[in-house]
Amino acid sequence: MQKRLEIGQIVNTFGIKGEIKVMPFTNDIKRFDDLEKLYVKSNKCEKLYKIESVRYHKNMVLLKLEGINNPEDADKLRNAFLEIDREDAIPLEKDTYFIADLIGLDVYTDEGNLLGKVDDIYNTGANDIYVVKDELGKQILLPGIKDVIKKVDLDNSKIIVHLISGLI
Repeated sequence: MQKRLEIGQIVNTFGIKGEIKVMPFTNDIKRFDDLEKLYVKSNKCEKLYKIESVRYHKNMVLLKLEGINNPEDADKLRNAFLEIDREDAIPLEKDTYFIADLIGLDVYTDEGNLLGKVDDIYNTGANDIYVVKDELGKQILLPGIKDVIKKVDLDNSKIIVHLISGLI
């Protein structure tokens, strides 16, 4: 399991005091209220920042990070990803998982056939869509509903699915 979890991406600056505008990768946008620190990670570097303030604007998170005090400094962080330590994550409800823990798991049908590995997961609002890719690169899209996703076994790195009529 990964030690850190991605919780958002910096998409722009905001205002003149060095705030950053973040697109959150979480179901609960208010989870940023409880954070004291986070990592800003880009291709160039990775740095731990203390959070000075959190505000919300049109489904986006506005963060003020310690040491980022003007738009020019904030702009240097554009497109970077925000990560938190796993121990700072909100505990999940039963039968819910972090996307980072599902990526790469083998996906089998309930009849024992290997479909491929989880390549990505998209949230459509109604339910998640699991992108399963086989060894040839062919993708299968599976809805993240109880009728399809039968068992997630993190210990054995696999997911068991039931292919209802019309899925593939």
